[in-house]
Amino acid sequence: MIGTLPSSELVAALKAAAEPTRLRILALLADAELNVKDLTQILGQSQPRISRHLKLLTEAGLIERFRDGSWVYFHVSDRTECGRLALRVTQSVDGAEAVLHRDRDRCLALKSEREAEAQGYFAAHAADWNRIRSLHVAEHEVESAMLDALGTGPFKLLLDLGTGTGRTLELFAGRYERGLGLDVNQAMLAYAEGTIARARLTNAQVRHGDIYHLALPDGCADAVVVHQVLHFLPEPGLAIREAARVTAPGGKLLIVDFAPHEHEFLREEHAHKRLGFPSQQMSQWVTDAGLKAISNKLLAPPAGDSAGLTVSLWLAQRPSVRVSAPRPAKKIETTDLERAR
Repeated sequence: MIGTLPSSELVAALKAAAEPTRLRILALLADAELNVKDLTQILGQSQPRISRHLKLLTEAGLIERFRDGSWVYFHVSDRTECGRLALRVTQSVDGAEAVLHRDRDRCLALKSEREAEAQGYFAAHAADWNRIRSLHVAEHEVESAMLDALGTGPFKLLLDLGTGTGRTLELFAGRYERGLGLDVNQAMLAYAEGTIARARLTNAQVRHGDIYHLALPDGCADAVVVHQVLHFLPEPGLAIREAARVTAPGGKLLIVDFAPHEHEFLREEHAHKRLGFPSQQMSQWVTDAGLKAISNKLLAPPAGDSAGLTVSLWLAQRPSVRVSAPRPAKKIETTDLERAR
């Protein structure tokens, strides 16, 4: 539901949306964060024209822009009244209309192409992924901070989203009754299985899983870890929302990634989609997902290391459910978890 707007703002917003190309742009940005280059490819129009449309939509408050390194992305936000109006407008448009259907297909194709590039990178570097991560802040410092942040548990179920080499499952061994690592890349999963076997983690397993659409019931995990994954994703906010969905009441979500930086070479050479994340942006994402931001710790590279990256750890928690009278604890059905395996 949208609130009220001054008549002048309402008229300006409706006028900005009342143009075919701008309406197509709103429909796309309601579902994805895109930059000017993306939109020129999808819509088949010139960059100056797309930039002009984006300027008008931004000035009308219908979309928001944010900078990621040298790139600028746009999206429709539900945090403002004008943004909610834009979402209401796009929801009222017939999605089956030919031109919008084509735009959506092109957008999906663009996303698939980028994800395929990233997956190719992962497959090629599965064996030396730990070495690549060691180019940044010392891994033992990061792991020590992760252990301190998440605590000793014990956790009934620990989820490692984007498990990669499976190192997180190994790191937290002894602190969970069951550990489950998910990754979309088969080469990574094969590597992670080897890690688990070598560490003799009989209570841990890994399997294929899409971080945007986890085949798990709501609130099933009391500990969720997302370690150095979000900067590879085109939609990190959606991944956080899904991670929050499977976090149990009182459960914790630990996110480990980079603080903002300017190393553009990481895009081309290492498939990074985002050059780090500001603390304010991460806090907003976890809050929007229904969690409470608890802490943020920064691990800077050694003094004088101009090429190093600062690692940031964000800890969030889902508020515990309060009941007015004692009642039997509701157990997660084993069949639900088994079905998700």
